[in-house]
Amino acid sequence: MKIYKSLENFPFIQRPVVTIGTFDGVHLGHQKILKRLQKIVQKTDGESVLITFWPHPRMVLNPDNHGIKILNTFKEKVALLESFGIHHLLSIPFTREFSKMSSEAFIQEILIEKIHTHKLVIGYDHRFGKGREGSFDHLKNNQTQYGFDLEEIPRQDIDNIGISSTKIRKALETGRIRTANEFLGRSYFLEGTVIKGNQIGRTLGFPTANIQLPDPNKLVPKDGAYLVEVEVEGEPFNGMLNIGNRPTLLPGTKTIEVHIFSFSKDIYGHTIKVWFRDFLRPEKNFGNLEGLKLQLEQDRENALRFFKDKQ
Repeated sequence: MKIYKSLENFPFIQRPVVTIGTFDGVHLGHQKILKRLQKIVQKTDGESVLITFWPHPRMVLNPDNHGIKILNTFKEKVALLESFGIHHLLSIPFTREFSKMSSEAFIQEILIEKIHTHKLVIGYDHRFGKGREGSFDHLKNNQTQYGFDLEEIPRQDIDNIGISSTKIRKALETGRIRTANEFLGRSYFLEGTVIKGNQIGRTLGFPTANIQLPDPNKLVPKDGAYLVEVEVEGEPFNGMLNIGNRPTLLPGTKTIEVHIFSFSKDIYGHTIKVWFRDFLRPEKNFGNLEGLKLQLEQDRENALRFFKDKQ
Protein backbone atom coordinates (compact mmCIF):
# COMPACT_ATOMS: atom_id res chain seq x y z
CA MET A 1 0.00 0.00 0.00
CA LYS A 2 1.30 3.42 -0.94
CA ILE A 3 0.72 6.25 1.51
CA TYR A 4 0.35 9.93 0.62
CA LYS A 5 0.10 12.64 3.26
CA SER A 6 -0.73 15.48 0.91
CA LEU A 7 -2.75 15.97 -2.26
CA GLU A 8 0.29 17.35 -4.06
CA ASN A 9 2.07 13.99 -3.89
CA PHE A 10 -0.83 11.92 -5.21
CA PRO A 11 0.02 10.48 -8.67
CA PHE A 12 -2.15 9.76 -11.68
CA ILE A 13 -3.48 6.20 -11.54
CA GLN A 14 -5.70 4.17 -13.84
CA ARG A 15 -9.38 3.70 -12.93
CA PRO A 16 -9.28 4.70 -9.24
CA VAL A 17 -12.04 3.10 -7.15
CA VAL A 18 -12.41 5.49 -4.23
CA THR A 19 -13.93 5.54 -0.76
CA ILE A 20 -13.85 8.25 1.91
CA GLY A 21 -13.98 8.24 5.71
CA THR A 22 -12.13 8.43 9.00
CA PHE A 23 -12.25 4.61 9.32
CA ASP A 24 -11.40 4.78 13.03
CA GLY A 25 -11.33 1.21 14.29
CA VAL A 26 -11.64 -0.37 10.82
CA HIS A 27 -14.62 -2.25 12.28
CA LEU A 28 -16.96 -4.75 10.58
CA GLY A 29 -18.99 -1.95 8.99
CA HIS A 30 -15.86 -0.45 7.48
CA GLN A 31 -14.74 -3.89 6.38
CA LYS A 32 -17.91 -4.30 4.30
CA ILE A 33 -16.90 -1.22 2.32
CA LEU A 34 -13.28 -2.36 1.96
CA LYS A 35 -14.28 -5.81 0.72
CA ARG A 36 -16.70 -4.27 -1.79
CA LEU A 37 -13.89 -2.02 -2.97
CA GLN A 38 -11.71 -5.08 -3.58
CA LYS A 39 -14.40 -6.77 -5.69
CA ILE A 40 -14.94 -3.69 -7.85
CA VAL A 41 -11.19 -3.29 -8.39
CA GLN A 42 -10.93 -6.89 -9.56
CA LYS A 43 -13.79 -6.42 -12.04
CA THR A 44 -12.60 -3.07 -13.42
CA ASP A 45 -8.86 -3.77 -13.34
CA GLY A 46 -8.52 -0.53 -11.39
CA GLU A 47 -6.78 0.47 -8.17
CA SER A 48 -8.34 1.17 -4.78
CA VAL A 49 -7.95 4.58 -3.15
CA LEU A 50 -9.00 5.31 0.42
CA ILE A 51 -9.22 8.98 1.39
CA THR A 52 -9.03 9.59 5.12
CA PHE A 53 -8.34 12.52 7.41
CA TRP A 54 -5.82 13.02 10.21
CA PRO A 55 -6.12 14.10 12.95
CA HIS A 56 -9.70 13.13 13.71
CA PRO A 57 -11.95 16.04 12.63
CA ARG A 58 -13.55 16.41 16.07
CA MET A 59 -10.14 17.04 17.62
CA VAL A 60 -9.58 19.97 15.26
CA LEU A 61 -13.07 21.46 15.32
CA ASN A 62 -13.44 21.17 19.12
CA PRO A 63 -9.86 21.13 20.49
CA ASP A 64 -10.88 21.94 24.07
CA ASN A 65 -13.95 19.73 24.28
CA HIS A 66 -13.87 17.10 21.55
CA GLY A 67 -14.56 14.31 24.03
CA ILE A 68 -13.16 11.64 21.74
CA LYS A 69 -10.47 9.00 22.04
CA ILE A 70 -9.31 7.20 18.92
CA LEU A 71 -9.55 3.45 18.43
CA ASN A 72 -6.42 3.40 16.28
CA THR A 73 -3.29 5.50 16.02
CA PHE A 74 -2.40 6.47 12.47
CA LYS A 75 0.24 3.73 12.33
CA GLU A 76 -2.28 1.13 13.50
CA LYS A 77 -4.89 2.29 10.99
CA VAL A 78 -2.37 2.05 8.16
CA ALA A 79 -1.54 -1.56 9.08
CA LEU A 80 -5.21 -2.56 9.30
CA LEU A 81 -6.11 -0.95 5.96
CA GLU A 82 -3.12 -2.56 4.29
CA SER A 83 -4.33 -5.97 5.47
CA PHE A 84 -7.47 -5.40 3.34
CA GLY A 85 -5.46 -4.90 0.19
CA ILE A 86 -5.93 -1.14 -0.27
CA HIS A 87 -3.56 0.11 -2.99
CA HIS A 88 -3.41 3.83 -2.14
CA LEU A 89 -4.05 5.62 1.15
CA LEU A 90 -4.43 9.38 0.88
CA SER A 91 -4.36 10.97 4.32
CA ILE A 92 -5.46 14.58 4.03
CA PRO A 93 -4.33 16.80 6.92
CA PHE A 94 -7.53 17.94 8.59
CA THR A 95 -7.26 21.62 9.50
CA ARG A 96 -9.79 24.36 10.25
CA GLU A 97 -9.13 25.74 6.79
CA PHE A 98 -9.80 22.38 5.15
CA SER A 99 -13.02 22.02 7.18
CA LYS A 100 -14.38 25.10 5.36
CA MET A 101 -14.11 23.44 1.92
CA SER A 102 -17.57 23.03 0.42
CA SER A 103 -18.78 19.63 -0.71
CA GLU A 104 -18.85 20.88 -4.32
CA ALA A 105 -15.22 22.02 -4.10
CA PHE A 106 -14.27 18.66 -2.56
CA ILE A 107 -15.89 16.81 -5.45
CA GLN A 108 -14.45 19.00 -8.19
CA GLU A 109 -10.96 19.69 -6.86
CA ILE A 110 -10.18 16.39 -5.15
CA LEU A 111 -12.37 13.59 -6.49
CA ILE A 112 -12.42 14.76 -10.12
CA GLU A 113 -9.41 16.96 -10.86
CA LYS A 114 -6.86 15.35 -8.53
CA ILE A 115 -7.92 11.71 -8.10
CA HIS A 116 -9.69 11.30 -11.48
CA THR A 117 -12.20 9.05 -9.71
CA HIS A 118 -13.55 6.19 -11.83
CA LYS A 119 -16.00 4.95 -9.19
CA LEU A 120 -16.90 6.22 -5.73
CA VAL A 121 -18.10 3.79 -3.05
CA ILE A 122 -19.44 5.21 0.21
CA GLY A 123 -21.26 3.91 3.26
CA TYR A 124 -24.88 4.80 3.91
CA ASP A 125 -25.52 8.30 5.24
CA HIS A 126 -21.93 9.37 4.56
CA ARG A 127 -21.49 13.15 4.68
CA PHE A 128 -18.61 15.32 3.54
CA GLY A 129 -17.63 18.94 2.95
CA LYS A 130 -18.27 22.04 5.04
CA GLY A 131 -20.95 21.39 7.65
CA ARG A 132 -21.31 17.81 6.32
CA GLU A 133 -23.45 19.23 3.51
CA GLY A 134 -22.43 16.69 0.85
CA SER A 135 -24.54 13.54 0.57
CA PHE A 136 -25.16 10.48 -1.57
CA ASP A 137 -28.36 12.01 -2.92
CA HIS A 138 -26.48 15.09 -4.13
CA LEU A 139 -23.85 12.91 -5.80
CA LYS A 140 -26.49 10.75 -7.45
CA ASN A 141 -28.48 13.72 -8.74
CA ASN A 142 -25.36 15.14 -10.39
CA GLN A 143 -23.68 11.90 -11.42
CA THR A 144 -23.74 12.66 -15.15
CA GLN A 145 -22.05 16.00 -14.59
CA TYR A 146 -19.35 14.51 -12.36
CA GLY A 147 -18.51 11.69 -14.73
CA PHE A 148 -17.80 8.89 -12.27
CA ASP A 149 -19.79 5.83 -11.24
CA LEU A 150 -21.35 5.81 -7.80
CA GLU A 151 -22.33 3.15 -5.28
CA GLU A 152 -23.73 3.38 -1.77
CA ILE A 153 -23.39 0.43 0.58
CA PRO A 154 -26.89 -0.01 2.10
CA ARG A 155 -27.28 0.26 5.86
CA GLN A 156 -28.36 -3.35 6.24
CA ASP A 157 -25.17 -4.47 4.48
CA ILE A 158 -22.92 -2.40 6.73
CA ASP A 159 -24.34 -2.72 10.20
CA ASN A 160 -27.54 -4.61 10.67
CA ILE A 161 -26.69 -4.69 14.38
CA GLY A 162 -25.86 -0.99 14.54
CA ILE A 163 -22.07 -1.07 14.42
CA SER A 164 -20.33 2.28 14.75
CA SER A 165 -17.03 3.60 16.09
CA THR A 166 -19.01 5.49 18.74
CA LYS A 167 -20.67 2.30 20.03
CA ILE A 168 -17.31 0.54 20.14
CA ARG A 169 -15.83 3.37 22.18
CA LYS A 170 -18.73 3.22 24.63
CA ALA A 171 -18.33 -0.55 24.98
CA LEU A 172 -14.63 -0.21 25.77
CA GLU A 173 -15.22 2.64 28.21
CA THR A 174 -17.66 0.44 30.15
CA GLY A 175 -15.55 -2.72 30.10
CA ARG A 176 -17.74 -4.59 27.60
CA ILE A 177 -14.78 -6.10 25.78
CA ARG A 178 -16.66 -8.95 24.13
CA THR A 179 -19.14 -6.50 22.59
CA ALA A 180 -16.36 -4.24 21.32
CA ASN A 181 -14.48 -7.20 19.84
CA GLU A 182 -17.65 -8.48 18.17
CA PHE A 183 -18.16 -5.10 16.47
CA LEU A 184 -14.49 -4.84 15.49
CA GLY A 185 -14.30 -8.34 14.08
CA ARG A 186 -11.09 -8.86 16.09
CA SER A 187 -9.75 -8.16 19.57
CA TYR A 188 -9.13 -4.56 20.58
CA PHE A 189 -5.44 -3.90 21.15
CA LEU A 190 -2.95 -1.51 22.69
CA GLU A 191 0.66 -1.23 21.58
CA GLY A 192 3.37 0.58 23.49
CA THR A 193 6.84 0.64 25.02
CA VAL A 194 7.73 -1.21 28.22
CA ILE A 195 8.97 1.23 30.88
CA LYS A 196 10.17 0.75 34.44
CA GLY A 197 7.62 0.85 37.24
CA ASN A 198 8.04 0.54 41.02
CA GLN A 199 8.48 -3.26 40.71
CA ILE A 200 6.14 -4.05 43.63
CA GLY A 201 4.45 -6.73 41.52
CA ARG A 202 7.73 -8.60 41.37
CA THR A 203 7.85 -8.86 45.17
CA LEU A 204 4.37 -10.42 45.10
CA GLY A 205 5.36 -13.02 42.51
CA PHE A 206 3.55 -11.16 39.73
CA PRO A 207 6.12 -9.13 37.78
CA THR A 208 4.47 -6.75 35.33
CA ALA A 209 5.47 -4.87 32.22
CA ASN A 210 4.35 -1.24 32.40
CA ILE A 211 3.17 -0.03 29.00
CA GLN A 212 3.59 3.54 27.78
CA LEU A 213 1.38 4.36 24.82
CA PRO A 214 2.77 6.43 21.91
CA ASP A 215 -0.38 8.53 21.50
CA PRO A 216 -2.25 10.04 24.48
CA ASN A 217 -5.41 10.14 22.37
CA LYS A 218 -5.57 6.34 22.06
CA LEU A 219 -8.60 4.96 23.89
CA VAL A 220 -7.73 2.95 27.00
CA PRO A 221 -10.55 0.68 28.24
CA LYS A 222 -12.27 1.09 31.60
CA ASP A 223 -10.14 0.69 34.74
CA GLY A 224 -9.96 -2.91 35.91
CA ALA A 225 -8.36 -6.28 35.28
CA TYR A 226 -8.47 -7.99 31.88
CA LEU A 227 -7.60 -11.26 30.20
CA VAL A 228 -5.17 -10.50 27.38
CA GLU A 229 -2.98 -12.05 24.76
CA VAL A 230 0.46 -10.49 24.42
CA GLU A 231 2.93 -10.33 21.55
CA VAL A 232 6.58 -9.93 22.55
CA GLU A 233 9.25 -9.96 19.83
CA GLY A 234 6.84 -11.77 17.53
CA GLU A 235 5.96 -14.48 20.06
CA PRO A 236 2.45 -14.90 21.53
CA PHE A 237 1.78 -15.27 25.25
CA ASN A 238 -1.24 -15.21 27.53
CA GLY A 239 -1.53 -12.87 30.47
CA MET A 240 -3.61 -10.59 32.63
CA LEU A 241 -3.53 -6.82 32.55
CA ASN A 242 -4.52 -4.10 34.99
CA ILE A 243 -5.57 -0.55 34.13
CA GLY A 244 -5.96 1.98 36.90
CA ASN A 245 -4.49 3.95 39.78
CA ARG A 246 -3.44 0.94 41.92
CA PRO A 247 -5.38 1.96 45.06
CA THR A 248 -3.80 -0.79 47.20
CA LEU A 249 -0.26 0.34 46.34
CA LEU A 250 0.54 3.92 45.45
CA PRO A 251 -2.61 5.69 44.25
CA GLY A 252 -1.79 8.30 41.64
CA THR A 253 -1.08 8.26 37.94
CA LYS A 254 -3.01 5.73 35.88
CA THR A 255 -0.90 2.80 34.72
CA ILE A 256 -1.28 -0.05 32.24
CA GLU A 257 0.51 -3.15 33.57
CA VAL A 258 0.54 -6.64 32.11
CA HIS A 259 1.64 -9.84 33.84
CA ILE A 260 2.75 -12.29 31.14
CA PHE A 261 2.40 -15.98 31.98
CA SER A 262 5.50 -18.20 31.72
CA PHE A 263 7.74 -15.27 30.84
CA SER A 264 10.91 -13.96 32.51
CA LYS A 265 12.86 -11.93 29.90
CA ASP A 266 14.00 -8.35 30.44
CA ILE A 267 12.00 -6.35 27.89
CA TYR A 268 12.45 -2.78 29.10
CA GLY A 269 12.44 -0.48 26.08
CA HIS A 270 10.76 -3.09 23.87
CA THR A 271 7.47 -2.56 22.06
CA ILE A 272 4.73 -5.04 22.95
CA LYS A 273 1.14 -5.45 21.83
CA VAL A 274 -1.76 -6.65 23.98
CA TRP A 275 -5.11 -7.91 22.69
CA PHE A 276 -8.05 -7.64 25.10
CA ARG A 277 -9.99 -10.89 25.31
CA ASP A 278 -12.34 -10.30 28.25
CA PHE A 279 -13.00 -8.19 31.33
CA LEU A 280 -11.92 -9.96 34.52
CA ARG A 281 -13.01 -7.66 37.38
CA PRO A 282 -13.20 -3.99 38.43
CA GLU A 283 -10.26 -2.35 40.16
CA LYS A 284 -10.57 -2.19 43.95
CA ASN A 285 -8.59 -1.46 47.10
CA PHE A 286 -7.65 -4.69 48.87
CA GLY A 287 -6.39 -2.94 52.00
CA ASN A 288 -2.92 -4.47 52.02
CA LEU A 289 -0.41 -6.34 49.87
CA GLU A 290 -1.47 -9.74 51.20
CA GLY A 291 -5.05 -9.12 50.14
CA LEU A 292 -3.87 -7.98 46.72
CA LYS A 293 -1.65 -11.07 46.33
CA LEU A 294 -4.55 -13.40 47.14
CA GLN A 295 -6.70 -11.67 44.52
CA LEU A 296 -3.92 -11.86 41.90
CA GLU A 297 -3.60 -15.60 42.55
CA GLN A 298 -7.34 -16.00 42.01
CA ASP A 299 -7.15 -13.85 38.88
CA ARG A 300 -4.39 -16.05 37.50
CA GLU A 301 -6.42 -19.21 38.12
CA ASN A 302 -9.41 -17.68 36.34
CA ALA A 303 -7.24 -16.52 33.46
CA LEU A 304 -5.52 -19.87 32.97
CA ARG A 305 -8.90 -21.60 33.00
CA PHE A 306 -10.21 -19.12 30.41
CA PHE A 307 -7.32 -19.69 28.00
CA LYS A 308 -7.43 -23.45 28.50
CA ASP A 309 -11.14 -23.48 27.59
CA LYS A 310 -10.37 -21.46 24.46
CA GLN A 311 -7.85 -23.97 23.15
